[in-house]
Amino acid sequence: MDRLHSFTRKNKSGPYPAGTLLLVIPGAAPSAPYRRLAVGPLLFFLSFTAGLAQEQEKLQTDSTEIVSHFSGNIFLTQNGISLVPTFSLDKPAVMFLLSMGKKRLTFEPDIRFSLEGKPWSMLLWWRYKLVQNNKFSLRLGAHPGFNFRTIPAISNGKSKEVIETRRFLAGEVVPTYTISPNIKVGLYYLYSQGFDDSQKYTHFLVLNSAFPTINLSKQYRLGVFPNVFYLRLDELDGFYASSTFRLQRKDFPLFLESIVNQKIRTNILPERGFVWNVSLVYSFNKQYVEGRLRY
Repeated sequence: MDRLHSFTRKNKSGPYPAGTLLLVIPGAAPSAPYRRLAVGPLLFFLSFTAGLAQEQEKLQTDSTEIVSHFSGNIFLTQNGISLVPTFSLDKPAVMFLLSMGKKRLTFEPDIRFSLEGKPWSMLLWWRYKLVQNNKFSLRLGAHPGFNFRTIPAISNGKSKEVIETRRFLAGEVVPTYTISPNIKVGLYYLYSQGFDDSQKYTHFLVLNSAFPTINLSKQYRLGVFPNVFYLRLDELDGFYASSTFRLQRKDFPLFLESIVNQKIRTNILPERGFVWNVSLVYSFNKQYVEGRLRY
């Protein structure tokens, strides 16, 4: 494998001024034995890590472990559905559900827009895996949240639309029990407090189950995630049944996902009987490793 080298120009000849950090990539065409790129702070960091990789060749690696990750799912859907699936945007939407951090503590922003480009909601989750073993896990989470809606307003005697922001603080508790690699059951509880012109208190309690890997063939698998939940908004409440279906191809970053939600009994408005969507999802997972070196 070609190695990357970096150096700093000490003379003023050539297309780059003195002091410019250059990234040198051997193995180019004979007419261009080296390809030089002027780099800023970002590529300086990359060249620094390349130099570190060269040093590692001279050292004995004692052990290696995954220390951090950056992963996420990007959804394109004909109907944006909220974390609480009885609420929907009723418009096409794009959603970014991201995760970054280490094994236990992660930062997981949940950012959603309509395809018109208008913001819909933003949840800035911090999540911590308090208990994590083969059979049982317990996750805690908290976030500041922002919900956006378009309302009419009068400015200089003219009517126009403005985007109003409503603020929330929320926390979650998520115990999960693994019966087998293909069967999980658990609870999800979320409490939210609103600060603006919206509901002040939200209680969201879910009894959920997961069948993540139902093999349809050697290449395709189906995931089914049924649940029932109770929702209370101030003095209003309701019971609902919901399920998520996921169709995936092995070792392929795109998959299809659908959410369906049916009310059982509710007095929460708008009183939607049935909500559904279909999404095309792009999934990625980048992992970063740290070598423990022994000189």
